[in-house]
Amino acid sequence: MPDLKDQLHAVWLCFEIPRAGGRLLETGVEQFLTSKREGELGKIPIVVVFTKYDTLLDRMERTLDKSFTKNLSKEAVQELTKKSAKDKLKEVCIAPLENFAGSDIPHVTVSTKGNYHEETLAHLIRTTEELVCKHIGTDASVMTSVAQRVDPGLKIKASIEVGKRKYWKALASSAPFKNRSMWDCFHVLHTDIVNVWNFQDPDGHLCSPEFRTIMTNMVNELDVGPTADPNKNLAFGLSIVGTIAGILSALAGPAAPIVVPIVASVVVAHWVYEVYQRSRSALQRFMKYIIDLTLVLQTLYLLSENRKLSRRAIKLAVKSYHDSPMSGTVHDRIQQYDKQSTFLERADRDSLDQFVKLLQSYNISAEEMPGLRDKLPAVDLSSDEPWDTKS
Repeated sequence: MPDLKDQLHAVWLCFEIPRAGGRLLETGVEQFLTSKREGELGKIPIVVVFTKYDTLLDRMERTLDKSFTKNLSKEAVQELTKKSAKDKLKEVCIAPLENFAGSDIPHVTVSTKGNYHEETLAHLIRTTEELVCKHIGTDASVMTSVAQRVDPGLKIKASIEVGKRKYWKALASSAPFKNRSMWDCFHVLHTDIVNVWNFQDPDGHLCSPEFRTIMTNMVNELDVGPTADPNKNLAFGLSIVGTIAGILSALAGPAAPIVVPIVASVVVAHWVYEVYQRSRSALQRFMKYIIDLTLVLQTLYLLSENRKLSRRAIKLAVKSYHDSPMSGTVHDRIQQYDKQSTFLERADRDSLDQFVKLLQSYNISAEEMPGLRDKLPAVDLSSDEPWDTKS
């Protein structure tokens, strides 16, 4: 059997939503669906993708009765348009598909234009990931999540799956990390989490010694720093956007360097070079590193919009997370969780559900991304600059 990476994980069967009188299924497609129905394609999941959904919405809006809609709000017209598009989609796409192939083939609509771009693509990716996980297995679904660059929630989910399989049991037993320093252990964690996010990072900034040092020093600084206000309950996305806006407004000019309040040239935490030993403090630091790195990368995802990374962009993501109320809140919640039920007990029982919920609670959904990006101030992140700069 070929390696997992060389296997076919899923098939997207794409159709342009037909106009009036247009035919949905051509002869070749009918033969393909017949092969699927008769089991000739095995367990490989198929997702039918109806494209140009934005065109259908525009068409449905033009057909609305203007005398009826002229007194409606913009939101009400949008809802009415979506309902008309849903009815038309069922008539010209879903009904013919189900009449020929049955109702067990999932289908989604996608648009590459307008306000529905991120939302529809995210739905397609999530549908595919769920089917791959169900029919092929978790390993394949993780690869699906790694490959996509649409849904940050799936990146966090993949990070959790990788962690469950490779690290969390090991952290409790300490055997796999025997005679290795905390720095060495962080190095492995860091590389795997960065790989899950699949950024355009040809210069390797995210796996550089400087960025690894920044993340390690962040764990140490927040470990001994002030506690967060427990009465504040802000959404992660809005909190980060507000912090980014504050940082950029304080710059001396649009080309002024981003000053990260964490040294990148030397590790300041003495415990990093100690041999890993199974203890509450060591496990807390591992959990903090995992969550801090994941949320910094999520912030970078918000900023980068799938463009090539620069050190300037990474520094802004680090500073934004570090300066936001969220970083202190995250560390406080980990410490409170540990007081209630120690990580040692949780890991021994392979029951880290609370840690998973904590990480997922700070997820920015794909549907939120466009709105949050619209709120970001304009900033040039294509230029590069040194890791350590002084104000």
